[in-house]
Amino acid sequence: MASRAPAGCPGSRGLAAAHRHLSPKLRSSLSDGMGETLRPPGYSRRVSAWDDCLEELSGPASPRGFGKRTVSVPQQLGERCDEWSSGSERSGVRGHGDLDTRSLGAISARSSRDHGRQLPLLRGIFKIDKRSCDVTLTASQLVWSLIQPDTPGISKMTYKEECIDLRDIFSVKMKRRRSIGQKIGGTLLGLTVFLCIRKGRKLKQGLIHLHNLSEDFCAIWFKQLKEILNGFPNRPKSLKVIINPHSHKGEATNIYYEHVEPLFKLANIQTDVTVTKYAGHALALLKECELQEYDGILCVGGDGSVSEVTHGLLLRAQMDAGKNTNTNFTPVRAPLPLGIISAGSTNVLAYSLHGICHPVTAALHIIMGNIQPVDVCSFSSNSKLLRFGLSSMFGFGGKTLAIAEKHRWMPSSQRRDFAVVKTLANLKPDYCELSFLPTRDSEFTFHRDSKKKTDNSDHYDSKGQWRHIQGQLLNVSIMSIPCLCSMAPRGLAPNTRLNDGTMALIVVRNTSRQEFVRHLKRHPTLKDQFDFPFVETYLVEEVKLQTGPPHHFVHSEYEQIGEAHTIPTENIYSLNIDGDLLNVSSEIHVRLHPELLNLYGSNIEELDNCSAKCSCL
Repeated sequence: MASRAPAGCPGSRGLAAAHRHLSPKLRSSLSDGMGETLRPPGYSRRVSAWDDCLEELSGPASPRGFGKRTVSVPQQLGERCDEWSSGSERSGVRGHGDLDTRSLGAISARSSRDHGRQLPLLRGIFKIDKRSCDVTLTASQLVWSLIQPDTPGISKMTYKEECIDLRDIFSVKMKRRRSIGQKIGGTLLGLTVFLCIRKGRKLKQGLIHLHNLSEDFCAIWFKQLKEILNGFPNRPKSLKVIINPHSHKGEATNIYYEHVEPLFKLANIQTDVTVTKYAGHALALLKECELQEYDGILCVGGDGSVSEVTHGLLLRAQMDAGKNTNTNFTPVRAPLPLGIISAGSTNVLAYSLHGICHPVTAALHIIMGNIQPVDVCSFSSNSKLLRFGLSSMFGFGGKTLAIAEKHRWMPSSQRRDFAVVKTLANLKPDYCELSFLPTRDSEFTFHRDSKKKTDNSDHYDSKGQWRHIQGQLLNVSIMSIPCLCSMAPRGLAPNTRLNDGTMALIVVRNTSRQEFVRHLKRHPTLKDQFDFPFVETYLVEEVKLQTGPPHHFVHSEYEQIGEAHTIPTENIYSLNIDGDLLNVSSEIHVRLHPELLNLYGSNIEELDNCSAKCSCL
């Protein structure tokens, strides 16, 4: 297919012929890799900038480059480029190749066969890293190869064809040289392509400069690339941003404006920012906000902020669908995906989603439109919805949070340690009744140790489906996500996944303080924290929890005078739901709802290689 570039322009096949008719000075400027031109008298330093980008490059110009030096994607490719998953296969969204210092050229080895079968949309000449290259744009790839001059008597070297997938590109800009303080216009230098590069679990920004001095030629390529990028699904154009300025050390606002907002501007994403002023502000906002104006919601804050926004987004979906939340209803999915920029002390959901606490990684997942469905729990009492959430703890976990909330004046790290030590000092079990519905494969539990004895209080009911546990318990955890964090690199529930349709039920029976501390100290390590005789683990779909003094629980039984019933008196206890404290006095019913919420992020499959450490215990 012939090039669409205008005949005779620097990007066309007539470049070499046109070059011969230029003056020596102009011909010298064309040969410069950055398109350096003569500096008119009286002009000071010049800088480079991109069109349609609010940020300008600064610094002195030089024959080799202008403004800040940027790290371009390497020329040479690695021997392979592994594909990586950025979400559930059911979501239809997939991540892309890991471009490291050896990776740009080997993608061509993986995809050259596909390129050979694709018709080129555009073809022309650009300089890439000061080398003249024949560049071809197809519907899915940007391909280039080095142009070698014909020299008599010298054999041509063989160069590999290099290419990148267009789905790895998140922005393209027209690059210009501008004087300091100049906002618009300037001398065109070519195009700059911005890439999303993966380094393990971390994402970062990469650049490729395509140098060409023709306005018309670059405009054609710019327009075509923009049309292709705009056609990728799930990439947001407008976001509602909610920032909690009090998260952790008050870092949320700075994290957003310094690390996230510049990337959104580069990707042409419009944002509407609200900084919350009080507890419950985000919930009230989501109940009234016109969500149809946005493509997604972004929360910048800690676990408590994320919990509030998650609940608000799902509650708004039930309101719009006309659901009665005071009954046992079947919830509908949230209408918009949720993005998370972690700015808290633990950041459980961010670690479980990205495997790393890194704002640029989270921002690039949002920009690239990587969608990950997530299972969500509903917490209700007397058939009335209390909360949507992802994890909960009763007993030790709830009491620790209750103490921490009473000492909000302390720094977050000191407050957490103080609450743990004080709860351990007054460690007492609670009498509980647990009823739970195991997964369809009732043998599918964390441990399959046949030598473990089963407590006499555990039994199947007459239907053989629900299981029951009652007795003195130190802690009960119910989690639909792995709950990774720096304090638990393997996760608090390592055998569950973000969307596998199961909840992890972890029951810690009464034991000595010393043994319980041994159990807690396993969490920051890679050892099995469940390998204790007093810890039981199950994968379940539904849980009912009731607590109170033992004599308050009297089951129906037949006596000589008839059937006896005892109604338990109210007993208020603390429940930790995603880092938020909820005081309840009656039975809690927890149900799992598969893939009720979409998050911007990826699915972390390998958890055993985490190396995070913690010395808080």
